[in-house]
Amino acid sequence: MDVVLPCLDEVEALPGVLAALPEGFDAVVCDNGSTDGTPELAERLGALVVREARKGYGAAVHTGLEATRTDVVAVIDADGSLDPAELPAMVRLLLDTDADLVVGRRVPSSRGVWPWHARAGNLVLSGLMRARGVGVRDIAPIRVARRQALLDLGITDRAFGYPLELLIRAGAARWRIREVDVAYRPRAGGRSKVSGSVRGTVRAVRDMAKAVARTRPATAGRIDGRSTTR
Repeated sequence: MDVVLPCLDEVEALPGVLAALPEGFDAVVCDNGSTDGTPELAERLGALVVREARKGYGAAVHTGLEATRTDVVAVIDADGSLDPAELPAMVRLLLDTDADLVVGRRVPSSRGVWPWHARAGNLVLSGLMRARGVGVRDIAPIRVARRQALLDLGITDRAFGYPLELLIRAGAARWRIREVDVAYRPRAGGRSKVSGSVRGTVRAVRDMAKAVARTRPATAGRIDGRSTTR
């Protein structure tokens, strides 16, 4: 199955992420304007590479999703903070239960992995989600679903608000959402563009809060917030 990896200057982390993909999981790298040789490296390592000129996490994810070729797809960050080895269990949960969407809840693997400002931002955003009827504790940093169903949700945000809009629209569409614990590790290369600074976190939270505010509330979705405890 295809795995979308949105990328912006991930030349340090990407080789390890691609090498960690389980057998049968194929990378679709969407480059979002890298200047460090990320797309060229991804091509040399055998990934399908597409490019998105419009800046934004959501833009890269959407273009990558359109390029996928399998019925079930996954999305994971390319910075090495999340382990692709989590994906097979998430896929099994999707296929073996009544789930429509399986998402990860980050659990720090060591002290200092998740800076205070990023944790605070996540608490704010998850609170906004619960107020909208989506009972998750994280913002779906890794997720598995059926390709066409994701496209049919009609997500319009092309910035950091993409995953929040996805969750709200999925809830409104009565999707059954399962949230499982996933290990959150130090990123493999450089400082995070979001959690690596207070400014980056504030910008991301702003985008995400705007996405929540303009998206129709989920009033009838079935949410299973139980997590697999490590």
